[in-house]
Amino acid sequence: MAELLQLSPEEATAVRLSLRVAFWAMTTSLIPGILLALVLARGRFWGKALLDGLVHLPLVMPPVVTGYILLLLLGRRGPLGQFLDLHFGIVFAFRWTGAALACAVMGFPLLVRAIRLSLEAVDRRLEEAAGTLGARRIFVFVLVTLPLIAPGIVAGMVLSFARSLGEFGATITFVSNIPGETRTIASAIYTLTQTPGGDVGALRLTLVSIALSFVALLAADLLARRLGRRLSGD
Repeated sequence: MAELLQLSPEEATAVRLSLRVAFWAMTTSLIPGILLALVLARGRFWGKALLDGLVHLPLVMPPVVTGYILLLLLGRRGPLGQFLDLHFGIVFAFRWTGAALACAVMGFPLLVRAIRLSLEAVDRRLEEAAGTLGARRIFVFVLVTLPLIAPGIVAGMVLSFARSLGEFGATITFVSNIPGETRTIASAIYTLTQTPGGDVGALRLTLVSIALSFVALLAADLLARRLGRRLSGD
């Protein structure tokens, strides 16, 4: 039992890296996710269905395909990858930042969908009432709409975070499985299952992954309930 509770240095590094990757994948997706959810929920334009399909495409494509597309575009020889490297010194392929990018892409549809559903559930009369009092649209959105959709934002962030913790296919295709750099919990478990005598380590990381995801879901539920109570005045 004690052996299951003690992570090796390599396993602890994989856990820390996974948390780091998931955090940055979630936070960098937040503002674009809110803006895109707003466009999809309130926008009326030609091509909206196409845009909606593109946003949700990573959910239905094999993750390996998503990772390969990222590698083609943002690899050192890819058009975007070469441009970023040459002009800004930014490299994503085979770096932890690339793992965060891959996780952000995979979790983005879940983030957008949760926020969009919250936006569609907002009573537009509340926003219209604020507008009749002379408030500009940006202030109406910040002071009225954002607080109303806060539970949906929290739910979307947690879904994105949890999806990032479990991401494997897109990550290993785009940034490989480099110890200390891109080896997250998922890729570490895969490596351990292929290593003689690695079953105990794989089980340890599996339990850690379950615990982290469960804690994230509980924290999100608690925060969403508190926000709901504040909005309802309880």
